[in-house]
Amino acid sequence: MTDQCRVFRPGDDINPFILPAWMWNSYEWGAVTYAQPGSQRPHLVRALRNLRAGKTAWEPLHVTIVRQLRLYRSKLHVFLADGTGASYSGFPAVKNCADTIRHLADVIKEYEQRISDTSQKAALQKIITAAEALFAKRVTPNTKTPGKFNYTDFNALDFEPFMPLFSAAEGTFPPVADDAQISEDAPIPFDINQLADHIDDLCADSASSTNLIAFLTLRIRSMLADLRMRQVIAPEEPLEFHKWLESFIGANEAENGQIAIIDLSLVPSDVTHIVVAVLARLVFESLQRYHNHHEDGKPLPTVLVLEEAHTFVRHVGNNESWSESSANLCCEAFERVAREGRKFGLGLVLSSQRPSELSSTVLAQCNTFLLHRIVNDADQKLISHLVPDNLGGLLRELPSLPSRHAILLGWATPIPILAEIDELPKQHRPQSADPDFWEVWTGADARPVDWSKITKDWVGEIS
Repeated sequence: MTDQCRVFRPGDDINPFILPAWMWNSYEWGAVTYAQPGSQRPHLVRALRNLRAGKTAWEPLHVTIVRQLRLYRSKLHVFLADGTGASYSGFPAVKNCADTIRHLADVIKEYEQRISDTSQKAALQKIITAAEALFAKRVTPNTKTPGKFNYTDFNALDFEPFMPLFSAAEGTFPPVADDAQISEDAPIPFDINQLADHIDDLCADSASSTNLIAFLTLRIRSMLADLRMRQVIAPEEPLEFHKWLESFIGANEAENGQIAIIDLSLVPSDVTHIVVAVLARLVFESLQRYHNHHEDGKPLPTVLVLEEAHTFVRHVGNNESWSESSANLCCEAFERVAREGRKFGLGLVLSSQRPSELSSTVLAQCNTFLLHRIVNDADQKLISHLVPDNLGGLLRELPSLPSRHAILLGWATPIPILAEIDELPKQHRPQSADPDFWEVWTGADARPVDWSKITKDWVGEIS
């Protein structure tokens, strides 16, 4: 086994860490840009699909109208097909559904005003009337709080009338070919610098849409303006997908080593979660496809080691709601790895000082534990639920364990044992020693500071 190790860092001259944004799927783009489902996300998804397919944003008006009709028909069909009612009952689902109906009326109304054909106008007007009537039926002003609204649950019967209206309206326009079967999630390279402008172009003929996507495009441009982020997601040199996989996951251990360390300390904190989520998903999906394409169906043994795991695999408490944020997508990616990774040869090692903050789904899949000193009551309580009852006496020793000692138990050992961790040479130890407060404050150990250099690096004036 080779002892070679690759260390990837943003801006590194030898092994730069790069994760081109064209590798992100639409869910990850939606999370990092906070794209709203009812208004901004359709434009984002369409822009991603167009850029991956090499399309331009400009198209005849009738093509744009037909594509909008198809988009809203598919969205309302989801509500119609959901027999459980979960998609359109309860808050905030009912509000999201109402917003979709309101936005449908606004968008179709704009297009209806721009065309002159009487049959087309009449067909679109029927959709507008039906949408406005449904919105008024399910959304009423709150008499006690001005500016607030009361929402009542939608049902499947509310959406049935729209389907023939969409078909009739589309029939009044010249035929429009279906979009090419290129997914917005496919890792096909495109110029990320064009994304914000492409979304603007898609909405250039609609004043209301332009206002809705202003924050979306601002977020994308802000990401690209950050020099440290840009060198990660928008590298100047083009990169082939298989070359990235060979570099980060590995092709030949004798050439690039079996261990790859990715240092994310210089990645902006507000996008760290999405970067880690994309990495986890790409590793999982690449090994899944390797397994499916291997002639013998054999996996490629790989292990993901996640330091400070409670930051990326955080448990959602009972009083918290699940949302499609970067942090939750990150947690969801590792939960999938924990549940399904083993069959594709993908293992997971979590290192955390706060196990009580970890996802219960991930913890339930762990079969071996290496327990160091634990003094927090919540963490001790969690650990006691993960191990057999007859080990309670052993776990009482956790608060008093000395440094470099741990209790090993689970699948890796037939009986729990007390293990002593080898001491690393000084050059290999993490920089986590206690600060030298007294030596620095008394002047025994000088700490010269060049704030000018630090601030220049901070604002991006130097690399």
